[in-house]
Amino acid sequence: MPGFKLKVNGREYQVEAPADITLLELLREYLGLTGTKEGCGKGECGACTVLLDGQAVNSCLIPAAKAEGAEVLTIEGLASPDGKLHPLQEAFITEGAVQCGFCTPGMILSAKALLDSNPRPGREEIKMALSGNLYRCTGYAKIIAAVEKAAAVMAAAGRKN
Repeated sequence: MPGFKLKVNGREYQVEAPADITLLELLREYLGLTGTKEGCGKGECGACTVLLDGQAVNSCLIPAAKAEGAEVLTIEGLASPDGKLHPLQEAFITEGAVQCGFCTPGMILSAKALLDSNPRPGREEIKMALSGNLYRCTGYAKIIAAVEKAAAVMAAAGRKN
């Protein structure tokens, strides 16, 4: 079996896994990071979104080999080492943007990719950045409000990520 070397949530890993495995499978089955969810398995729902070298990607479509030497961020790595939630996580909670929670990790990571590249996005930019993430429990209004709130909190704190 081939080995994959990658950095996930700031930690280096060397993983022995089948050559044809996806990044999603590697994260969930080999590293035990189950916050990344498999929804459709076709890259259409966004539940499996992670950041790969800072870019939001559907991990169900990414061969694990493509992540070789890359840096991956999952929802488990978003909070600070002391457990303090990221402003996006806090905003999703306070704005009531979390329902069942299945799609929430992918939604939050898509929003993080947006705020990392554009700290003060407009409402339409937020909608576009989240357009690859399906949310089935309720509407998107609270999610958009949460991203706007997180952007404002981060800007006020001078925080860039």
